[in-house]
Amino acid sequence: VQLVESGGGSVQTGGSLRLSCATSGFTYTRYSMAWFRQAPGKKREGVAALGAIDGRTDYTDSAKGRFTISQDSSGDMVYLQMNSLKPEDTAMYYCAAKSGPQCLTSLKYYRWGQGTQVTVS
Repeated sequence: VQLVESGGGSVQTGGSLRLSCATSGFTYTRYSMAWFRQAPGKKREGVAALGAIDGRTDYTDSAKGRFTISQDSSGDMVYLQMNSLKPEDTAMYYCAAKSGPQCLTSLKYYRWGQGTQVTVS
């Protein structure tokens, strides 16, 4: 089982980025997927989550209306579209997977990627 993130980078305030998470080694449709982020000196925060069965989504309050989590039809990719980026969005972003319903609690997830850095200035 492997999760590989990409798409991070440096953008100006108000800009957009799309993060991608390539999954392999499991049938993703049995797993809920989520994006987390962690800034230096801060705890890991759940940003967006996507349910395995019903496709329901959860977002942290700061992401609502700006970020969108989605998946492609093949089941191999999960995305996080981030618009209207702010400096406080600067962090390492991680893709994660868990069985069962989606949530934004990091301790519930047991498959993690290595992260991709997002810097907003």
